[in-house]
Amino acid sequence: MTTTHRPTLDLGAVQKIRKAAVLVALVGLVGLALVTQSIGGVDGEWHEHVESVGFVAMILSIVGRAWCSLYIGGRKKAEIVDRGPYSITRNPLYVFSFIGAFGIGAQSGSVTIGLGFVLAAMAVFYLTVRREEAFLEREFGAVYLAYKARTPRFWPRFSLWRDEGDLTIRPTLFVTTIRDGLVFLLAIPVFELIDAGQAAHWLRVVAYLP
Repeated sequence: MTTTHRPTLDLGAVQKIRKAAVLVALVGLVGLALVTQSIGGVDGEWHEHVESVGFVAMILSIVGRAWCSLYIGGRKKAEIVDRGPYSITRNPLYVFSFIGAFGIGAQSGSVTIGLGFVLAAMAVFYLTVRREEAFLEREFGAVYLAYKARTPRFWPRFSLWRDEGDLTIRPTLFVTTIRDGLVFLLAIPVFELIDAGQAAHWLRVVAYLP
């Protein structure tokens, strides 16, 4: 079920703040990766395994975010979408972004850095989600409050799954979501360069992290 409503407030400013905060967090965590190294060294089995898990997480994130975009279709500010992934969590795009954040950090070869990326993403998205929720409560009232009461904010509750019989898809949004997700893969060359710098002793390692 979707309920149509015309919004009176633009969430664009909130999204810009979110993106800026994410960028600041990423820069800070990459800075930490410059002076730390995973246990066992850059060529160790632990490092390689963590990188591989991180790569899978990034692919899952890209695919999952694209899947969510098929349902939301740019309707977030006009309707309460409560089918598909939005039936089990109110913010599936953010949940998949958390998975992608771990994948990015895991390219350092360190689970600790990977979890640091997740925590940073959760902190940023928590603040923006609260603003979005306040907007949706004002715009949709009881309809949104009922959806909010039955559906978790982040952690999926799979028993709530409900789907649409038909979907109206916006190809442009789908392609944009895929394109944005592919940016996650830039973490691979970035962290490979860091690994090379540490292996050549151009970068000083001050701590070893699991």
